[in-house]
Order: sequence, then structure tokens, then C-alpha cells
Amino acid sequence: MEISPYYEKKVQCLNCKKEFPTLKVRSKFIKVDHTETDFQPIYADGVNALYYNVFVCEHCGFSFTEDFTRYFAPGVQDVIRTQITEKWVHHDFKGERTVFQAIQAYKLAFLCGTIKKEKFVATAGLALRLAWLYRSLKNNGQEQRFIKISRDHYMESYSTEDYSSTQMSDVRIMYMIAELSRRIGDLENATRFLSRVIEKQSTGGEAKVIDMAKEQWAIIRKEKEQARQV
Repeated sequence: MEISPYYEKKVQCLNCKKEFPTLKVRSKFIKVDHTETDFQPIYADGVNALYYNVFVCEHCGFSFTEDFTRYFAPGVQDVIRTQITEKWVHHDFKGERTVFQAIQAYKLAFLCGTIKKEKFVATAGLALRLAWLYRSLKNNGQEQRFIKISRDHYMESYSTEDYSSTQMSDVRIMYMIAELSRRIGDLENATRFLSRVIEKQSTGGEAKVIDMAKEQWAIIRKEKEQARQV
């Protein structure tokens, strides 16, 4: 019998506390061929694990990832009820997802994360993944839109330091701001934050990210020289 790449997992909704099933990808089926300069994983097989990061509650519509906190500030659940649950048309996200269902799930999670006032580092990650999904569809307009949203949220995260208790290091967050700025043509912020990343090489750690920053720095310098020659 052929084993499926997916398995069903029961998840408890953070909002309504009811359980619902969702699909997850078995780790042995997750094969990353390579990673783009903004850390987008390019999967070797047809299984895209990104599609299944968001849990969509079939009962109340609240959508979230493992990065969401359990805490709801006073009044937030009332807003979720009026803006999400009362408008919720029962959708079934528990099966295999298409890229379009994945986009829908991430947009719901981004909306829920914004209402719930999740950390900027978490909402930045959701917007970035939306950009990757649109990139896979070659929808450049939407990709650029969500890259800018992601970059702006990473900037907010950097200035408020809300990433400090997460897996995101200051080197990595500065690199993300730089690389996403470069991708939307904001070379001023790209060079400013790349130089900050490269300055960190003396303190050690995150050597791979610092090397990536040096490569991007060289690309920008070349682009600027070409622009001057035109």
C-alpha cells in the first residue's frame, strides 16, 4: 500500500476552542530542492508544505498558525465574531489544498492575526508566504504587493523588537528588510540594512545570512553602476 504524503491532525481552535481536522505533510515527504534569496523553499516533489501551515477553523472561521499566541486582548474576540464568524460561510479546508485554497487560508490568517494584534514578525511571515504563493502563479502584481506588506511589517517588528522572544535573530530580520526592499526597488533601505547585517560579521553567528547579504550587496552595487551608465 502506498503511503500518503499527508496525515490528518486534530487541532483545537484558539478562538472557539472547538476541534477540527486539518492535513499536515509527513516530514519525509518534505524535500527542499533549494531556497530563494528571501528564504522561499522550492520543493523538489509535488508536495508543497507551505499550503498546510494555516489552520482554518471550520466552526468559527478563525485562522491561525503555530506562531499565534493563545492570548486574546479584551474585546478582540468580539471583533473576530463580528468581522469573521458572523460572515463565515462554511468552507472545508481539511482536504488537500490547491494554491488558491492556500492563498485564501493565508489571507484569512493575516486578517485574523491583524485583528488579534499578533506580533509584526508573525504577520510579516504570513504576508511573505502570500508573496511566495503568488510568485508560484507568476502573478507579479500581487507578489510585489505582499512583499511590500511583509517588508513594512518586518520594519515594524525591527523597530518594536517584537521578534526578540522568537526564532528570528536581529541579523535575519535586518536581512529580510534589506532583501524585500531590494525586491520592491527600494534600494536605499536595501543598502542601509545590508550594511547593518555585514557589520555584524565581527560578532559571529548567522554566517550564512551574512554571506547572503554580501552577495546581495554586490548585486545592488552592480545595478547602481548600470543605472549610472544609462
